[in-house]
Amino acid sequence: MVQPHTKLLSNDEKLRSLPFGGVQGVTADGVVSYSSDYDTVDETQYPNRKAFRSYYDGVYMGYKWQCVEFARRWLYINKGQIFNDVAMAYEIFKLRSIRDVVNNTELPLNAFANGSLCRPEIGSMLIWDEGGEFAHTGHIAIVTEVFDDKICVAEQNMNFTPWPAGQHYSREIEAKVGIKGDYWLKCAFTDSTILGWVTQTADSTHSVLLPDANPALFQLGIAEHTHSDVIERPWLNIANEDESAYVDMMNGHWLTSVEGDYFKYFAVSQSALDTLESATDELHGLFMHATDYVLQHPELLSAFELPESILPKVIRSWDNRDNQLITSRFDFAMTTNGLKVYEYNCDSASCYMEAGKVQGKWARHLGIKSGADNGANLFKELVDAWRECDVVAGPNATIHVLQDVDAEEDYHALFMKKAIEAAGFKSVRVIGLDALTFGAQGQILDQFGNPVRWVWKTWAWETALNQLRQESQANGNNASAQHSVQLSDVLLNDNIMVYEPLWTLIPSNKAILPILWSLFPNHPLLLNTSFELSDELKATGYVVKPIVGRCGENIQLIDANSNVLDDKGGAFGEREQIYQQLFALPKIENYYVQICTFTAAGHYAGSNVRVDKSMIIGKSSDCMALRTLDDEAFLQLK
Repeated sequence: MVQPHTKLLSNDEKLRSLPFGGVQGVTADGVVSYSSDYDTVDETQYPNRKAFRSYYDGVYMGYKWQCVEFARRWLYINKGQIFNDVAMAYEIFKLRSIRDVVNNTELPLNAFANGSLCRPEIGSMLIWDEGGEFAHTGHIAIVTEVFDDKICVAEQNMNFTPWPAGQHYSREIEAKVGIKGDYWLKCAFTDSTILGWVTQTADSTHSVLLPDANPALFQLGIAEHTHSDVIERPWLNIANEDESAYVDMMNGHWLTSVEGDYFKYFAVSQSALDTLESATDELHGLFMHATDYVLQHPELLSAFELPESILPKVIRSWDNRDNQLITSRFDFAMTTNGLKVYEYNCDSASCYMEAGKVQGKWARHLGIKSGADNGANLFKELVDAWRECDVVAGPNATIHVLQDVDAEEDYHALFMKKAIEAAGFKSVRVIGLDALTFGAQGQILDQFGNPVRWVWKTWAWETALNQLRQESQANGNNASAQHSVQLSDVLLNDNIMVYEPLWTLIPSNKAILPILWSLFPNHPLLLNTSFELSDELKATGYVVKPIVGRCGENIQLIDANSNVLDDKGGAFGEREQIYQQLFALPKIENYYVQICTFTAAGHYAGSNVRVDKSMIIGKSSDCMALRTLDDEAFLQLK
């Protein structure tokens, strides 16, 4: 879903603001615009996440009451048209088709840049770029009237005040016509930009033409920095706990475990990075749609093999709109044949420190100047995600970071602890469970005797569920002082808020992949996936995956001739399986290379690569640096 804009309101606007869902105005053709002041939500009317999903005639319009929802609803009511879901409003400028709902046909869209010789029309979608007033999201409004000196638009989530009395549009935007007939619109915000307008028309004269993508820009490149004596010098600051733990785990100041790769790094083009960013944001939205669909259709939940006892908790977790996702990771294969996502790791993903700190320090140590560090903003984005989290009761709250006794989890936990503290919260690290005890009232206490109320964990939810499966009498809601604290006592405790939330069991489970394919068949970012091995999958080659697994375990790759390309054992062989279209990782020099993109609060926040001589990325696979070059420099690298 597209996120709401952050509003800085004047005192006058605050006085005149309508509460969430209040009617701001009605267009001449009867489409209502509602206030999207999320600070005033009445939780009795909007008790859960489902209540925020907007439908018209049973067709999903978007998230109440955002700008994209209004635009989609206006077009549906007035023209019977629906455009595809987008992660951000500004991405609509790149859409080139819209669906006629009645005839189920695709109609052409064309985009016209601000200043085009082709003016907007009634029903055109006016698009603002991301940035400034519309940071991250951009904005969309519907054009309702067009004049030489102005246009009128209708919209939502621009402000929260009523439209002027008797006026059937939200505001006017000043226009000016150039000497060649070029039509320009003035943006009211100095730090924002009007990209232009998108119109349903087959006439592409004067439109913005999307350049044909050069396939060479969408493959990974590899580079090697000039060798020097820097390999002998330390470069991570062991006075910092997270860096010290990383050095301990790697047995030295290394980014990769292979000494011969010390000076090597991978590169992507700027065009490829732009695609990765938009794909990450879009896929997050698709997985959230699929998650909601599963929880709206309980008969599908059996495929996820979750204990019956926790299903009500999973549903409550999803319904609680404040139970936010802090961060997650997508795993991609990127080749000249396309960009495809393998799966979504939104429950206790790894490699954040490698991407957000180590690869950047490594590049600075070597003096690499070409390109940009793909993880440069990751730590800041994580800090912002914690700051935006309104579940935590103020800066005096303590967020406990729970981890297992594991060298890799040491630096991973410490890296996140630094982000939590940088966001202004207190944080206590808990290694293992032995330090936790039950209080007199049954609450969980940390090693200092303080209650545990907010938790970020490196443990997977599945670990806690295994305890429930193995201990038929275990119940995380009724902790007892008669036994030591178990993971399920903490993570399934109604009095503890856990990040990442319990509902991440759904999108992280590979059973979501066949459902996702059924909801969005032939989506260019997805791979054909099924619960059953079909003839179609046999013809393309396929991958067998357990619905629950970690580190690439129990994955098998089969080609179109039924040859086993790779087969990895593990601890998840007894779990149900899914079958996914074979789309092999690209092999560059000696390695198969996977791109990982990281999110913060559901948005792209950084990326890196993992490499292995095997076709399957696993726990021992190395992380290597990833840098972005401008397109011209990237092509020269080839």
